[in-house]
Amino acid sequence: MAAVTPASATTSASLPLTQFSSSYSSSLSSTSSPFHLKLKTATLGNRCVRCGVRSLENQSGHRSLDFLSNGDPISLINPNLSSSPISMAAASSESGAKCSKRVCLFYSDETRDLAESIVSQSDCIELRSINWKKFDDGFPNLFIQNAQGIRGQHVAFLASFSSPAVIFEQLSVIYALPKLFVSSFTLVLPFFPTGTSERMEDEGDVATAFTLARILSNIPTSRGGPTSLVTFDIHALQERFYFGDTILPCFESGIPLLKSRLQALPDSDNISIAFPDDGAWKRFHKQLQHYPTIVCNKVRMGDKRIVRIKEGDAEGRHVVIVDDLVQSGGTLIECQKVLAAHGAAKISAYVTHGIFPKSSWKRFKLDTKGDPAEGLSYFWITDSCGTTVKEVMNKPPFEVLSLAGTIASALQV
Repeated sequence: MAAVTPASATTSASLPLTQFSSSYSSSLSSTSSPFHLKLKTATLGNRCVRCGVRSLENQSGHRSLDFLSNGDPISLINPNLSSSPISMAAASSESGAKCSKRVCLFYSDETRDLAESIVSQSDCIELRSINWKKFDDGFPNLFIQNAQGIRGQHVAFLASFSSPAVIFEQLSVIYALPKLFVSSFTLVLPFFPTGTSERMEDEGDVATAFTLARILSNIPTSRGGPTSLVTFDIHALQERFYFGDTILPCFESGIPLLKSRLQALPDSDNISIAFPDDGAWKRFHKQLQHYPTIVCNKVRMGDKRIVRIKEGDAEGRHVVIVDDLVQSGGTLIECQKVLAAHGAAKISAYVTHGIFPKSSWKRFKLDTKGDPAEGLSYFWITDSCGTTVKEVMNKPPFEVLSLAGTIASALQV
């Protein structure tokens, strides 16, 4: 059986080829013997190895494939390998060209499904796990598996701060990972939760969004420098300025996913975009400027606040209400009613973050009778909030647009 051995060492233990594995595979064939090789980041014992083809013959003349692993040559030897030209180097080069870097991705319990989707998008990302347990007193009992194996690697953590109860345990891991001698550290926090309902109006109001931003700004520096933060459609535009100089925020958006979905609709040429308030318009109108726009706002009528159309025409259109997040859904439903009253033929909705506390998603029904005042044609959300996704999956009008591809691309920056 072929073995993996250090080519330059005088004495060494060999590793069977079956233990040298990864998720990207390519085949080498000759007339005398098939040769199957898997390329990506492999694990030798507890050491994570990155390989690249150096040559097809070693110094002693044996038929072999020599690799470079962190500066040390490793040979995969097959004495029966034909000397005819083969395309293994080209295949390795092709794989390398697709990956600007290889990333070890850790995840929280709530983000497991999204993490698996991210890995399925790229051969450059490997899933790593953490043991999430608790001591008898309720405090976290955490263990990062194969911690030595991520030394020198690019590392990312996919977080979900869905409730205060889970933030502390995840922060403990987030602060630990960069100190494990990793090349770089990226925190992926699809939904930045604090500040969504805060109003700084009276002396004594506490800006918890600023507090969380300061906590994340003090994540320890890795070998490669400050932590990178990837987040989507942050609620208040000023929150991006809460972060300090010791973290590098990358602000992504789910709107490109919505645009792709709208283009696939049979009535894509009859779409209008409605914003439920001026804040949503400021946040998204530039990304959706190619669509006719309707802007709603709230006005006070006596003791009540009602939604009305400020500008735009809904008559005969398939109107898509766009906002960054939804909680109880009250404003969105009021917007739906006023659009229907102004002649909208269909009404759908999109939010990046479907929070829906207390299962408020149940307020939204599917339009089955052609009455947009009573139901929505579609309600698109992303998978930034894993708990919500599990609740609404396969329940019309809800449809989930996955952030996995966008996150996989962001991890290659």
